[in-house]
Amino acid sequence: MTWEPDHHGWSAYIKFELRYNEIERARAVYDRYVQSHPTVKAWVRYAKFEVKNGEVGRARQCYERAIEQLGEDGQTQELFVAFAEFEEKFKEVERARCIYKYALDHIPKGQAEDLYRKFVQFEKQYGDREGIEDVIVGKRRFQYEEEIKKSPLNYDIWFDYCHLEESVGDKARIHEVYERAIANVPPADEKWYWQRYIYLWINYALYEELEAEDLERTREVYRECLKLIPHRKFSFAKMWLMAAQLEIRRKDLKSMRQILGSAIGMAPKDKIFKTYIERELQLGNIDRCRRLYQKYLEWAPANCYAWSKFAELERSLGETERDRAIFELAIAQPVLDMPELLWKAYIEFEISEGEHEQTRQLYERLLDRTKHLKVWASFAKFEATMASEEESRAQEEGREPDPDRLLAEMKEQVNKSRAIFERAFESLQTTAPDQKEERAMLLEEWRDTEHSFADLGDVAAVQRKMPRRVKRKRPISAEDGTPAGFEEYTDYIFPEESGMAPNLKILEAAYKWKKQKVGSDEDD
Repeated sequence: MTWEPDHHGWSAYIKFELRYNEIERARAVYDRYVQSHPTVKAWVRYAKFEVKNGEVGRARQCYERAIEQLGEDGQTQELFVAFAEFEEKFKEVERARCIYKYALDHIPKGQAEDLYRKFVQFEKQYGDREGIEDVIVGKRRFQYEEEIKKSPLNYDIWFDYCHLEESVGDKARIHEVYERAIANVPPADEKWYWQRYIYLWINYALYEELEAEDLERTREVYRECLKLIPHRKFSFAKMWLMAAQLEIRRKDLKSMRQILGSAIGMAPKDKIFKTYIERELQLGNIDRCRRLYQKYLEWAPANCYAWSKFAELERSLGETERDRAIFELAIAQPVLDMPELLWKAYIEFEISEGEHEQTRQLYERLLDRTKHLKVWASFAKFEATMASEEESRAQEEGREPDPDRLLAEMKEQVNKSRAIFERAFESLQTTAPDQKEERAMLLEEWRDTEHSFADLGDVAAVQRKMPRRVKRKRPISAEDGTPAGFEEYTDYIFPEESGMAPNLKILEAAYKWKKQKVGSDEDD
C-alpha cells in the first residue's frame, strides 16, 4: 500500500481483511484509502461499507467528511445523489430534501441533469403539491438557462423565462431575469431586429405597473428604453405613447406633454400626432390642438386625414372661414395621398353651409383635374337633390309653398342635372372612347336619376342611348409569350356604333368558317 496503488489494489486489501472479519482493520484501511485517493468514488465506497455493517452514524459522517474535504471543486452530482439516497433509505426525508436543494444551488446547471431528475422523483414520492411545483420550476429554470447560454438573443426564450418567474412571484428573481433579458441589445440598428426585443421592455414595464405596482420603477423602465432606441434611424411609437399614458395615469400632464413633444421632435409619426391632439382636445386646449395640427401638416403636407381633421375641428368651433381656408390650402398641395376624400369633405362642407354656388364651383374645379365617372355622377345628383329655395322660404315664413314656383324650380333642377349627365357622356365619349363600361355605368346612373324625377323625367331618351351587351373572346398569352387559348369578356355596342354591325357579322362568320375548316382537316 505504500506504493499507493489504484482503487483495485485498495479494494483487494479491504476484501482480504473482511474475509477474516477484521472490521476495525478494514475501517483503518478505508481511512488510508480516502487519504490516498480523495475522490467521490472512494468516499462512497467507505460510506457503503459502514452501512453494510449497520453503522448509520459513521456512514453519515463519511458523506459529511467527503463534502468538507473535497471542497466545491470536488463535489459532484454523484456524491450528493448517493448522500440523498442514503438519507432517503433511512427515512430521513427532510435531510434528503436539504441535500438535494443544497446540491442544486452549488453545482453548475450543466452538470446537474441527473440530480434534477432524481430530485423530481423524490418530490413526487415524498413532497406535497407546492414542493413538486418548486422542483418542476427549478427544472424549467435549468432548461431555460441552458438554452440562453446557446442563444442569448433568442428573445422567445427570455419571454418564457420571464413568464415562468412571474408565475412563481419572487420579485427579486423577476427583476433579475428581466434585467438580464433587456441587457441583450440587438447587434444591428435595423428595426426588424428590434421588434421582438422591444416587447421585453413593454412586458417589464407592464409587470412593474400592474403586478409590482411600482409606478416610479415603471417610469424608469420607459425612460431607459426610450434612451436606448436609436430614434434617428427608427423608432417605436408604441413606446412613446405607453410612456405618455403612464404619466396621464399619474396625473402628471406636464411630463406627458414633454414625452409627446420629444417624440414629435425626435421621431414624428401619425399615431403620436393623433394621440397628442386627441388628449389636448379632451382637455379643451384648442390653441394647442391648432399648433399641433400645424406641426403635423408641416411634417406630412400630403396627409389628407390630417387636413380633414383640422378642418373638422374648426367646423366644430363654428369657424367657417378658417375651415374653408384650411380646405383651400389642402387642395392646393401638389401631392395628396387620398385627394378624393379631401374633395368630398370640402364639397360636403359647402353643402352643409348651404353654399350651392360655391359647391358648383368646387365641382367644376374638380372636373378640371379629373373627369372620373364618380365625379360626374356626384355633381349631377347634387343638382337633382338640391333643396328647393321656395320650400325653404315657405318653411321659414310659416306658409304653404307656391306650387307654380316650386314646379318651376324642380324643372330647373332636372334640366341642370340632365345637362351635367349630357356633358359627362360627351366627355367620356371623346376623351376615353375605349372605356365603354364606364359610359354604360354612367347611363345607368342617368337612367336611375330620371326615374327619380317621376313625371319630369325622360327615361326613354336615356334608354335609347343604352348599349347592347355582347360576349366576345380574345386570345391570351402565357408568361413566355406563347398562345394560351382564349378568354371571354363583355363588350358594349352603343347605338352610334350600329353601322359597324355588318362588318362584325362578317368577321364572326369568317371565324366560324375557319373553325369548321380546321375541324374537317383534322378529321381527314
